[in-house]
Amino acid sequence: MRNSSLLPSVSRFLDDDWNNLFDWRNRNFSSGTTTLPSVNVKETGDEFVVEMAAPGMKKDNFDIQIDNNTLTIRSEMRNENEEQDENGKYTRREFSYQSFQRSFNLNNQVVDDARIQATYEDGILRLVIPKREEAKEKPARQIEVA
Repeated sequence: MRNSSLLPSVSRFLDDDWNNLFDWRNRNFSSGTTTLPSVNVKETGDEFVVEMAAPGMKKDNFDIQIDNNTLTIRSEMRNENEEQDENGKYTRREFSYQSFQRSFNLNNQVVDDARIQATYEDGILRLVIPKREEAKEKPARQIEVA
């Protein structure tokens, strides 16, 4: 009987130890009061889909890298507004800086990191991480007794 729990499957994707999924020490960095974006991970038979809420960004704000089985997503955005009076004296200047970094350990025996694809649309960064052929879910088959 197949266990329908998502827990072991997601664990295989991120790490061999489910508890490490929530051990974010030294893996996530945020500047100032910026909060880390929420992340959803969904598994299908062929792939994992990671969705990260990052509204207000542009696709050029993201830097996504994979190095030694660690997938790292960074983002940085700077805004600066300046209003001057007619004499050219600066009267008001506002600027903001927002950045974050999140990293995930990938199990390279399960995922095919050479085929990861990323898109950004409507404030959602979406990564599709294909499974290796040998890690894909196989349908049940009947075994004849001889």
